[in-house]
Amino acid sequence: MDELRGEGWRRLLAAARRRLERTGGTLDGTLTLKDPSEAERRVVIGITGGYRPETVRRLTVHIATVDLVLRAAYGSGLLKTLATLDGPLRDHPAERAQEQQGREQALAALASQTLEGEAWFTAWRDSLTADGTLTRLVRRGDDHLPAQAVSVLERLAGTAHSAIPIPLPVLAERATGDTKALVAGSPLATLVLRALALRAGGPTVPRDRAGQRALWESAGAVPDDLASQVLVLNIRCAGGADAGPVSTWLNDAANFGIPFRLTLHQLTADPVVPKADDLYVCENPAVLRLAAAELGERCPPLVCTEGIPSAACHKLLARATGRLHWRADLDWTGLRITASALSTYGAAPWRMTADDYRHALAEGETTRLTGPEAPSPWDPALATLMACEGRAVMEERLLPTLLDDLDQAKRH
Repeated sequence: MDELRGEGWRRLLAAARRRLERTGGTLDGTLTLKDPSEAERRVVIGITGGYRPETVRRLTVHIATVDLVLRAAYGSGLLKTLATLDGPLRDHPAERAQEQQGREQALAALASQTLEGEAWFTAWRDSLTADGTLTRLVRRGDDHLPAQAVSVLERLAGTAHSAIPIPLPVLAERATGDTKALVAGSPLATLVLRALALRAGGPTVPRDRAGQRALWESAGAVPDDLASQVLVLNIRCAGGADAGPVSTWLNDAANFGIPFRLTLHQLTADPVVPKADDLYVCENPAVLRLAAAELGERCPPLVCTEGIPSAACHKLLARATGRLHWRADLDWTGLRITASALSTYGAAPWRMTADDYRHALAEGETTRLTGPEAPSPWDPALATLMACEGRAVMEERLLPTLLDDLDQAKRH
């Protein structure tokens, strides 16, 4: 059979393999060699028994004839010969049918009675089909992941109103039986984060771990209760002499106007109860940092979300008994954050009106608005104006006004 590895047979058998894999192994049809070499010409003449002049540039032979010649010469037909030479043939039609069946099953697994009416869920499911993600999952044997992703999302929906976030390993174990199924970078975590990004109104999943952690926390899951933090200034706590260690630390820091960073672990170990009639919430650390420098202990209680509020931030604010005054960047994400806060905590918007936006625009350079639009139900004119202007105003632009608000609030 060594002869079959030579120049005369090599291209002919390679063409036969391609044709048989494409047709599922049927011996119908012909094989064609273009611009054959002298060795290939001799092989074809030997198969067909007919002379072909050297001027003929295309040689054609029936597949069934090749099969008969091989059986007579080597005792095995074309299919067995090809398998012996270069391994078993693939059955492309059967593979395509199996792949299609896998895609259909994976797509069926993306159904959810709990989430079916959610626009973000529909967009996520459609995107997995549109960009070929489902096909890639099926091809690499991960077609079980769509069902697991839906299970994770349904469980997150079930804990959406819980004051206690669920640790990510616990969520993974309950949804999949594997505590490590949602570790950073895992295929399942990637699938779920795509859905959570759409739910949060963002077009893509953040590349950095901090952004991904914020997405998990926005849905009620905590990757790490030490990494989940909230930055505060002048938060005083109830409890008096019976106050726990974290409350005592906060009271001491407030006496000197020193910013303090709380972890979710601390807030769980020592349930802090903020003691304030009014508590202010900003988005950017620059606001809190300048408030500490300019106002110090005179600044009213101030909490900085540093973007999307973390689980630690929510745990702290859920215990606040006073009124929350909330603001964020004047961009689409900021509107969503603020609307959620007003709905969740009954907060009052702080410098988040169309007039505030208009005055800030007049102060100078701004950045372009990006991402999907969001409403501003507390002042519908704000979202309308932002869509018209197409510009975002970061919180730092309003620093003098915000500091004056904080100073005046403490005086009164």
